[in-house]
Amino acid sequence: MCGIVGAVAQRNISEILLEGLKRLEYRGYDSAGLAVISDNKIKRLRRVGKVAELEKALESEPTNGQTGIAHTRWATHGEPNEANAHPHFSNDTIAVVHNGIIENYENLREELKSQGYSFISETDTEVMAHLIERERKSTDTLLNAVLKATKLLDGAYGTVVMELANPEQLVVARSGSPLVIGKGIGEMFIASDQLALLPVTRQFMFLEEGEVAEVTQRNIKIVSAEGQTVEREFEESTIQHDAGDKGQFRHFMMKEIFEQPSSINNTLEGRLHADSVIVESFGNKAPELLAKTESVQIIACGTSYHAAMVSRYWIESMVGIPCQVEIASEYRYRKSVVLPNSLFISISQSGETADTLAALRMAKKQGFMASLTICNVPGSSLVRESDMAFMTRAGAEIGVASTKAFTTQLTGLLMLATAMAQTRNTLSPQEISEVIHQLRQLPSEINDALNMDETIEQVAEEFNEKEHCLFLGRGEQYPIAMEGALKLKEISYIHAEAYAAGELKHGPLALIDQDMPVVVVAPNNELIEKLKSNMEEVRARGGQLYVFADEQTEIVENKGIKLIHCSTKGNYIAPIVFTVPLQLLSYHVAVIRGTDVDQPRNLAKSVTVE
Repeated sequence: MCGIVGAVAQRNISEILLEGLKRLEYRGYDSAGLAVISDNKIKRLRRVGKVAELEKALESEPTNGQTGIAHTRWATHGEPNEANAHPHFSNDTIAVVHNGIIENYENLREELKSQGYSFISETDTEVMAHLIERERKSTDTLLNAVLKATKLLDGAYGTVVMELANPEQLVVARSGSPLVIGKGIGEMFIASDQLALLPVTRQFMFLEEGEVAEVTQRNIKIVSAEGQTVEREFEESTIQHDAGDKGQFRHFMMKEIFEQPSSINNTLEGRLHADSVIVESFGNKAPELLAKTESVQIIACGTSYHAAMVSRYWIESMVGIPCQVEIASEYRYRKSVVLPNSLFISISQSGETADTLAALRMAKKQGFMASLTICNVPGSSLVRESDMAFMTRAGAEIGVASTKAFTTQLTGLLMLATAMAQTRNTLSPQEISEVIHQLRQLPSEINDALNMDETIEQVAEEFNEKEHCLFLGRGEQYPIAMEGALKLKEISYIHAEAYAAGELKHGPLALIDQDMPVVVVAPNNELIEKLKSNMEEVRARGGQLYVFADEQTEIVENKGIKLIHCSTKGNYIAPIVFTVPLQLLSYHVAVIRGTDVDQPRNLAKSVTVE
């Protein structure tokens, strides 16, 4: 989950490396470092904390060079300190940055120690540096040394290697963790995310699983896991250059919350007929495969898992086929049964989530009819390895707490349920037309929800001194309550949990008192009367309710009930609309409590390790 940047050029690249790290800081911010080849030495700067600390160090200790590597770390092995910060060296001749986890590093470490290698860090990455340096002694090129060394590694890695003896080249290797190569004029760049390189290039090439590449200023030599030379073309990126700028907003999270109307417009654009979904939006084979689908298995993690849970309600009610939803890290480690003609769906913002990607690879061996991914990053591993892909087009999301990626996933999943209903004729043309109408109205309704911002900011003041919170929802709003609780705990550090409201009496009621705020998601649907009864259970025990309710529910503000009106004209899109005020609540509570909204402690954006 760390951020990697590398460059080999004809100009000083230290500022390019630094800017790239700033754009990748969402991937980790425990420490940062860079190394460049200069004056026949590998010069290194490392600092604990955010990239700003490294920037200060670079101002006082200018470190210039034409070839270099840089890294911002999310700690796995070893606490965040300077000794554990990347890049890591071996005998001052080899420098390595690495994203991922080497599972057999302890055995390799003991072996290397017995051969005279000294370790100054607790990291698994230093093992890689020494291993490559050892293999370099018996090989003719750094590329071959890396090829030999990586065959000894178990686990995941995206790594860039630099050696003093060849100051005009870098070697990169990928197994599980993504790497992209960018092409300039007489210069090449490397990163774990193309967002880091947009200021210097828009021409990109993705390294595939198991590949190792030698990168110079003008040439790239790629070798596959089987040892074959690989030819690949660069592609033009369509990501907006200003994706890494906050604009008028104080935080990326707030910017991305307010981008949701336009992001959802992008998700919908060109994918709807007047009264139906364009089924081919999910892939050229989608009409045939969706018509054959008799069951669905969805795999996801975190926020994407909540989107999957909502989609289960849509798919089963609209299409009438069974839909199973499971956390990827659980699914991949148990024996499961694949039903006939079952479609495997993965959901991931980055397309590189390690557990989700591993689950897809396992699914391919289990006999699923086909695979589909709902993803935000073109060219990512999930997109390349799935039979079909639906790009959410949310745009780059920098804030660690997902917002627009979540609502665009939900939008895509509602479109998928509709497309399946069309191909299987499980909804009437009038019902399909109603869903399409609601989808078209969705950006406008999200915009109306954003107009609640000032009201929610005032409500957030009442959460400042709270340390615990419950969220309640029923039906498809239960996963939305789960997402609301996740957002609050992620960025405000308030302990928050979500329950299906009908479960209150089975245990959680024991927690209710005046210090336990209870947030309720209350659209006007067939479960509203049941939900009102659950609210009364809280009120009767002295709890304080904060109810996000449709005006048509006829819930009134009273002692123990704080009412925040959130209206929608569509029952299908209600889960998406009601997500927005919960995002705003979490944001304002975090700001009031003074936490780091965009980069909450212990977290990172793209989870590319188990």
